[in-house]
Amino acid sequence: MIKFIVFILIGALIGCIAGKIMGHEKQGFIRNALLGLIGSVVGGWIGNLLKIGGGWISGLILSVAGACLVMFLIEKLKK
Repeated sequence: MIKFIVFILIGALIGCIAGKIMGHEKQGFIRNALLGLIGSVVGGWIGNLLKIGGGWISGLILSVAGACLVMFLIEKLKK
């Protein structure tokens, strides 16, 4: 249970960071947190495909990049 809570909190942090990078900080905390969680999964998947990562710093960078990618794609799909 603790791991799940930590996962949610880290995903929220990643979503907030990605929201600042993408200029979406006015979209709301919950939306950015959900996109951060989805972006973490996407970033981890991309890192696994490219055989990069393995440490917590690279994981954090990949997660933020994945969240930015998800935010970008959602923005493009809205238009």
